Amino acid sequence: MKPLQALAALCAAAACAAASAQTKWDMPTPYPATNFHTENIAQFASDVDKATGGKLKITVHSNGSLFKATEIKRAVQGGQAQLGEILISGYSNEDPIFGVDSVPFLATSYSQAAKLWKVSKKAIEERFAKQGMVVLFSVPWPPQGIYSTKPIASMADMKGLKLRTYNPYTSRIAELAGAQPVTIQVAELAQAMATGAVNANITSGATGYDTKAWEVVKYYYDTQAWIPKNVVFANRAAFDALDKPTQQAVRKAAAAAEARGWKVSEEKNKWYLEQLKKNGMHVAPPSARLKSDFHKVGDTMTREWLQAAGPDGKAIVDAYRK
Repeated sequence: MKPLQALAALCAAAACAAASAQTKWDMPTPYPATNFHTENIAQFASDVDKATGGKLKITVHSNGSLFKATEIKRAVQGGQAQLGEILISGYSNEDPIFGVDSVPFLATSYSQAAKLWKVSKKAIEERFAKQGMVVLFSVPWPPQGIYSTKPIASMADMKGLKLRTYNPYTSRIAELAGAQPVTIQVAELAQAMATGAVNANITSGATGYDTKAWEVVKYYYDTQAWIPKNVVFANRAAFDALDKPTQQAVRKAAAAAEARGWKVSEEKNKWYLEQLKKNGMHVAPPSARLKSDFHKVGDTMTREWLQAAGPDGKAIVDAYRK
């Protein structure tokens, strides 16, 4: 074999070896590529790529393009995808512990939400572990408020509204307010609002901005009712199949993504509300009456959650309130 041929063969062999050593993971997410959660995950994937020298490649599939929001957890659990992102409170019917961050007025500031995550993290990790998954990191949404096509001065004004819900807690609020709950995932929200399938919505400024809420609703009340979180998690078998240095690289990138995500969420909250105003929406704090009504609902739902969550739930709330 001539020297150049030998060199070409050697290079080809090296390339094949590198390719065979590379692991590729798919990561479905429910939100648009421009959403801050997805941007943070894209950075996480890039960090993993760099830290492993390309050994682990994560392909992010945004906006429910690979699996719909409601399918992601099962897809990762079953190994159809190796990584995923979900709104954890969306699974509180499966286990009430998953909904602790969406109990109205339990944790309404970022510092409170961080403390609640700290005291509930172990219980959530244990539940994911039993289902063959590993929690990597969590990032909060901005505080939740009310979007409406009409002014809302009290909870009585919500009666009869078609309220978009995204977890059992928003459905329960609709029930207590006399509204009609309509379950709509974020990828279908803009169309649902435009067609009148829903005319009110409890969500963050981020989702309002992503869906251009100002095109169909004119009112946003910054109730700051709770701060829900997304959880990013991996299939346990896929994670365990990685060598130790790669596992460590994933963990390190996850820790950085969590810290970065919390910071960005808080920083962007004000910006999102400014964008809603800039596009013609009436953005205001809730009236004293509406705030009082919501706190009463919060008290009711906290009692209900504690009863449903049992001793584990009580331990979390007790630790949080210390």
